[in-house]
Amino acid sequence: MALRKIEGREEIQKNESLSGMRAKRVFANAEKEKKILTTFSIEPSFKAELEEMFSDMGLGWAAGVRFALKEFYRKYSQDR
Repeated sequence: MALRKIEGREEIQKNESLSGMRAKRVFANAEKEKKILTTFSIEPSFKAELEEMFSDMGLGWAAGVRFALKEFYRKYSQDR
């Protein structure tokens, strides 16, 4: 059990994962456009190759996927 102080009050958080805390921070920011959580399936070997490539670029998995999608969109949206 961990205690966390937020704006002068304490909240008790039980077994909250690091990814859960990050997700709350991402989705709690009202100033930015809201994020949409998506899922997809790929082969484990292909994911490992992508993770290695993203790592070489200094990106994590999610940032690498976002980067790849933006590049794909830029490349193919100009061809219309």
